[in-house]
Amino acid sequence: MNFDLPFIPERSAKPRENGLTMMMDKGLSIREAEDFISSSGQITDIVKLGFGTSHITNDLKEKIKLYREANLRVYFGGTLFEAFVARSMFKDYCKILDEYELDTAEVSDGSIEISHEQKCKYIKDLNKRVTVLSEVGSKDANKLIPPYKWIELMQKEIEAGSWKVIAEAREGGNVGIYRGTGEVRSDLIEEILTKIPQENILWEAPQKSQQVWFIKLMGANVNLGNIAPNEVIPLECLRLGLRGDTFFDNLPNHLIKKVR
Repeated sequence: MNFDLPFIPERSAKPRENGLTMMMDKGLSIREAEDFISSSGQITDIVKLGFGTSHITNDLKEKIKLYREANLRVYFGGTLFEAFVARSMFKDYCKILDEYELDTAEVSDGSIEISHEQKCKYIKDLNKRVTVLSEVGSKDANKLIPPYKWIELMQKEIEAGSWKVIAEAREGGNVGIYRGTGEVRSDLIEEILTKIPQENILWEAPQKSQQVWFIKLMGANVNLGNIAPNEVIPLECLRLGLRGDTFFDNLPNHLIKKVR
């Protein structure tokens, strides 16, 4: 913080288990990654190299090294994992993780169909070598998963060794835990939270309205992901009550009465 300002919610300290911000890198150049680290690295925890972009990104090893030297977890998007699995190349995927010295991986099944037993086996196998995040939910907007099933899948993946379970929304924020309009499926989320502790879930929330909804429900230290590089600082301002949407959330009543 550049100066003192009272009534700012306390943020968890890095390296943190809760209050995570995951930035989605969809193909930043080395220079753009350097600029991102300079401006926002201190308030970012995780960088996801979105979907299959790592397959065609220039200077990939150099970029991964930059992020890791900035104490950011970095991992390949789950779609790349699925691309290897769909080709019966899981062992090759593990070799790629070693080649690029990654200590984090994502297991997902948003595009392909595999048994949940097999998915949990992938989680267990990868958990022996890296930290695993697993994603629950489908990228198919027509495939609706009932709340009890979300809970069951999340519980089993946590038991299999997932550090965090990611609630699917895609980069557009219009499937999974959201309706096609981007509106939050509030009943679904509130039911999930009756069984799964919030610190175990990373909610994909690319849209500002979605970020505001989660912060108002769970506070400044909610785990949020799929954040665009230029939206990380604006998100942190939402967390701290330094944007209009959350401005009054942490002010005491006697001050609110003075200015309203």
